[in-house]
Amino acid sequence: MNTIVNQAGAELELDQIKSEILRVFDRQRATALRLRQSGKAERIAKIRKLKAAVLANREAIIAAGFADFGKPAAEVELTEILPVIAEANDAIRKLGSWMKPKKVWPSRLSVGTQGYMQYEPKGRVLIVAPWNYPVNLSLGPLVSALAAGNTVIIKPSEMTPHASDVIGKILREVFVEDEVALFEGPAPVAQALLELPFDHIFFTGSPAVGKIVMAAAAKHLTSVTLELGGKSPTIVDESADLAMAAQNILWAKFTNNGQTCIAPDHVYVHASVKDAFLQHCIAALEQAYGKDAQQAESPFLARIVNERHAERVKALLDDAKARGARVVTGGQVDAGQRYIAPTLIDGIPDDAKIMSEEIFGPLLPIISFTELNTVIARINADPKPLALYMWSRKQANIDRVMQQTTSGGACINHCVVQFLHGNLPFGGVNNSGIGSGHGHHGFLAFSHERAVVRGRIMLAKMFYPPYTATTRKLISLFIKTV
Repeated sequence: MNTIVNQAGAELELDQIKSEILRVFDRQRATALRLRQSGKAERIAKIRKLKAAVLANREAIIAAGFADFGKPAAEVELTEILPVIAEANDAIRKLGSWMKPKKVWPSRLSVGTQGYMQYEPKGRVLIVAPWNYPVNLSLGPLVSALAAGNTVIIKPSEMTPHASDVIGKILREVFVEDEVALFEGPAPVAQALLELPFDHIFFTGSPAVGKIVMAAAAKHLTSVTLELGGKSPTIVDESADLAMAAQNILWAKFTNNGQTCIAPDHVYVHASVKDAFLQHCIAALEQAYGKDAQQAESPFLARIVNERHAERVKALLDDAKARGARVVTGGQVDAGQRYIAPTLIDGIPDDAKIMSEEIFGPLLPIISFTELNTVIARINADPKPLALYMWSRKQANIDRVMQQTTSGGACINHCVVQFLHGNLPFGGVNNSGIGSGHGHHGFLAFSHERAVVRGRIMLAKMFYPPYTATTRKLISLFIKTV
């Protein structure tokens, strides 16, 4: 791709990128200063316009999802449109409360003062969106950035061009470039943006690229929110409702053909119920997508985003099989058509690549266990995951897993719905992410919490120089009573 598209829809040569980005970035400076004084009404009006534009372009978003992924309409509505509308409605309803300064009680050392937290826009922010849910993961954070009063530049992925076209159309309908701008294009576009001293960067993508973003931000001491990924484990113990677990896990895994950062990456199943669990999985797959031979024609199964990624996923499958793993069901691959069947794999050795690399595709390793402690140890030996899922009717087992592991988020007897819970923070921990978003937490991610103290009684006078014996006694008294 040798051109990019600016906010006016004009194509530019690649060598014009930096000057165009700098022009928009400079224009947003004055707007960002003005928006520091923006009130609830102005911000909500923008969010309402964005919401209306998303709904008006509903069919175009669905068409883009099909063009980029072969994604079914219901899946586009569920995973791309619905979360953005929910995010917008939440901000519209609650922004007044979020913006209101929060009073805090004085500590013993600040008796006689009044303190509060004032929420200020960070300023000019950058949203770098991924390809797997391009509309959701660009416009969802945009709602939070607008709620907090910022100007925004969005860099969508070049791997989903049809979605980028629709996003650009929506933004041009609603905003001028001084407020929200979009820059499309390959890696050099992102690199040019990352060279600038943004006030905050919100990135969604892989841990490897997240490290690049964080390193670039460090040059300007720019704050970041990194929503990354990793290998999210799922545990099914001997007490679980196997039919319900199988159906829900497979829905979570094979939505978007496994290209979801919080999809179950692999499943630990108690040995005593593994065979029964696999039978429930096979039945659930056939109910959703048909038998093996029919799945390639299923209208409910998306495709891999491009041939390169299809080849990557195929290589993981081939490596596992070469090391002795057994394909329980699925395994059909047509990389040229970007098709990989929903595949369950059993008997995978620990040294298989699929056990160390994030799969991000429709392959689901099934691993049997007998002792829960062994599973906990394996989870803790890996980088901290973005999500962890536990299927059990034994509260003692649930408590052990929740207390002895960590993850960005977790679900008990469900998968992936933590993303849709607008009152909870969504984010990772260390390798799976830094910071969080969604709802109030998204507002906070794009806001500076300014600590403000108003003095009332000048108790501090007691500690002004010259220091006397009385001063020392007062300090000692505070040390004892603080």
